[in-house]
Amino acid sequence: MNGIIGTWHLRMKTPIGTIDADYEFTETGTGTNGTASAAGETVPVDDLAREPVPGGERVTWTQRITKPLRLNLAFEVTVAGDRLTGTSRAGRLPRTEVTGERRGA
Repeated sequence: MNGIIGTWHLRMKTPIGTIDADYEFTETGTGTNGTASAAGETVPVDDLAREPVPGGERVTWTQRITKPLRLNLAFEVTVAGDRLTGTSRAGRLPRTEVTGERRGA
């Protein structure tokens, strides 16, 4: 597997409860693309950046959601094999813990 490329299930521990979401990251001729699906909504990920780090890959992206609230989210995660950990942030709200695992691993 190539870092973030693949299908992932993520959990975000927020003040309103844990939110589960599914992500699909693909490599294209123009770079890495992704989509996020949760709460009946599928949205693209934007500003996706990848960089190698010892033991894995650091990945950042942003996305806009409308469910359960209208928010602009910013993610920063580290991928190590079939697991990832990191944080997301919605504006000035506190950072939210993010964990995930690759589907089909």
